[in-house]
Amino acid sequence: MPELPEVETTVRGLKKKIIDLTIKDVWTDLATKDKRQHDAVANPKYFLLFKKEILNKKIISVERRAKNILINLSGGPAKDGVKKTILIHLKMTGHLLFNNKDKFIHLLFTLSGKNYLAFSDIRKFGKITLLDTKTAHDTRHLNNIGPEPLDKNFTWQKLKERLIKKPQGKIKTVLMDQSLLSGIGNIYSDEILWQAGIHPERKIKDIKDEEFKKIFTAMQTILKKSISLGGDSMSDYINLFGKKGKFQLCHNAYRRTGEKCGKKNCKGIILRKIINGRSAHFCSVHQK
Repeated sequence: MPELPEVETTVRGLKKKIIDLTIKDVWTDLATKDKRQHDAVANPKYFLLFKKEILNKKIISVERRAKNILINLSGGPAKDGVKKTILIHLKMTGHLLFNNKDKFIHLLFTLSGKNYLAFSDIRKFGKITLLDTKTAHDTRHLNNIGPEPLDKNFTWQKLKERLIKKPQGKIKTVLMDQSLLSGIGNIYSDEILWQAGIHPERKIKDIKDEEFKKIFTAMQTILKKSISLGGDSMSDYINLFGKKGKFQLCHNAYRRTGEKCGKKNCKGIILRKIINGRSAHFCSVHQK
């Protein structure tokens, strides 16, 4: 699943390409009877409403909240026209393509200037819905998400404050809890803990302040590095233009099972273990 750096990479691409363009048409071949998707474009009845609300609206801004992409639209013709926001969550295999297509396109926005934005999703798990811009962050889609780890006001103390809410939890699992901290998943939790020297099964209550500082520093460094490299394409992530990211070339732990640890003077081996249903990759020696 795309994590914070991959979604941020996509959002930065969208900001360069789709702002001030107008939505002229939208198409989908998705059709589900799953009642849980009553407010998603995969529901044919909802799609008709979605289409009516977004046609001829101008894209005024794009932002990211955790792993969600938010495309903010202009208001309606009336003075009190409510502005709308298209929310897109890429889920497992989704990605957006600008003026580019592949064989897994399931939603297509036709934009002004002969441009188009396509949503490709092999497994069809992606979520697309429409929210009122003013209250978007108060909806069930966004209101239970933890703070952004790259926010300028986020500190190691705030990291500790969030994680300590689950004192008995294992650090690998707690780092990925989106209600505590947003945007981090399997890849980056492994890489952060490897760099910080923290074993993934350590309980939060046993982690010292100096170790929280190391986790915070590793988090900042690794997430920023991945964004600068266009994200991680170890699985199937590609950016808006169909290009792969390069962070997978920098892995120290994730999916390096059986390899020698790359930390200087460390003689450990990278191990893999299932922790609370998710795989963790870590060094057998320096992560304690």
